[in-house]
Amino acid sequence: MRKGIIFFVLATILVLGFAVQHVWILISLLIVDGREDAISRAELPAPNSGAISERPQLIPKIIHQTYINASIPAHWKGPQQSCLDLHPDYEYKLWTDKKAREFIAAEYPWFLETFDGYVYPIQRADAIRYFVLHHFGGIYIDLDDGCNRSLDPLLAYPAWVRRTTPTGISNDAMGAIPRHPFFLKAIDSLPDYNRRWILPYITVMASTGPLYLSIIWRHYNNGNPQGDDRVRILFPDEYNHHPWSFFTHHLGNSWHSNDVKLIFWMGQHWVLITFAGFTVGFALLFCMYTTCIRPRQANAPKARSVYARMPFYRRISQKDVELDDRHQV
Repeated sequence: MRKGIIFFVLATILVLGFAVQHVWILISLLIVDGREDAISRAELPAPNSGAISERPQLIPKIIHQTYINASIPAHWKGPQQSCLDLHPDYEYKLWTDKKAREFIAAEYPWFLETFDGYVYPIQRADAIRYFVLHHFGGIYIDLDDGCNRSLDPLLAYPAWVRRTTPTGISNDAMGAIPRHPFFLKAIDSLPDYNRRWILPYITVMASTGPLYLSIIWRHYNNGNPQGDDRVRILFPDEYNHHPWSFFTHHLGNSWHSNDVKLIFWMGQHWVLITFAGFTVGFALLFCMYTTCIRPRQANAPKARSVYARMPFYRRISQKDVELDDRHQV
């Protein structure tokens, strides 16, 4: 019985270890928040400070945005115009579906098959932003994000992304110099993550969206990049909510489908779901033990005593044995 229990415990540990090893990056996103690379509010000049002009400008003055075509919906024209008004000296690039595909075909033909094969248009909208930042550099901004102040102070960082809640980083506002190694890794890894999941939301998030970029960010940081290769993190207070913040947020999420309600509900009740998952898992393991291992042990033949295996002897009491008639054997 003891051997069966030991085997069962070891098998359980191996299965759990295998599962944890495969999702360790996701687990680490619950712990690592990027504080070591945070862009501190103390190092950012105030919106109208003269110190802005004293900062180096590494990122080129380009604003990238994406949409299906050039006809921007009315509810996004205001946010778009706010960025144009605050940055008259920036080049503006609107990447329509047609322009995005032409750009990939011309500059990154190895990715065109994957690009065309994406099931959801938002996956192409996600992917193109990584490619244009890698190729041209500049700042990418979602159309549902408006500009609250000049982005010039953010040009001093070779690469930056926005921290999001509850975990990881987002891809709705990002900046980089051309050919930054983080965005090189982001575009190079896209084909490997092109998988279909049960829910459309999970498919998009894990193949091209913020979850994908967060996983790449964790893998990238595991390589211990130094100096300008580090990716700086813009935290929520510097992103919006305050007069000194860089962006304002407006109605968005145009690509969300019905499965998002389930995902958001799961996100709000993740503690309960985690507890239920462990409960079900251990219940299944207990059932496996009680139905497979214990019955096998109970049905095993009992060990015969040493005297039962000795020829010509038989037990007559707990302590005594006598010589048996060998002719009866």
